[in-house]
Amino acid sequence: MIEIVKFPDKLLKKQSLYVDTINSEVLSIIDKLTFVLDFYNHCVGIAAVQIGHLVRIVAVDVSKTKNKNHGRLIMINPVVIEKSTDEIVTKEGCLSVPDYLGYVARPKKITVEYVDLNGKRQVLEAKRFEAVVIQHEVDHLDGILFLDKIVSSNQLIKRL
Repeated sequence: MIEIVKFPDKLLKKQSLYVDTINSEVLSIIDKLTFVLDFYNHCVGIAAVQIGHLVRIVAVDVSKTKNKNHGRLIMINPVVIEKSTDEIVTKEGCLSVPDYLGYVARPKKITVEYVDLNGKRQVLEAKRFEAVVIQHEVDHLDGILFLDKIVSSNQLIKRL
């Protein structure tokens, strides 16, 4: 089993490092991320820091939900380069904060630039739920948790 780093572990508040080359270590981290995506039924995104690797890699797959999407995405060094001014408020959860959910306002549409598994630069436009998940995971790479962005502290919901 792959251990999930949980709040209040200080690693979750650190800035992740850029990936210079796609080597066997990076591919091993990606294998672990995809394992976690598949293992947890409700998991739609995971960042490398959440499994103990302080590198800028995320895996996102919202295809388990009813939302339109781009399928499974492995993003190396993702950067949100454009954000819409329209926001959407959604209830977010996180494997690293397993006991709580909270409402977060985020841009409804984003453009993200990243490197794919083949080392090629990609630019992708994501909307609604997929955009929210990508932003949530990119936040992890910058040491930001959804708890830092909740609309109101009285909107923090204890999971049953």
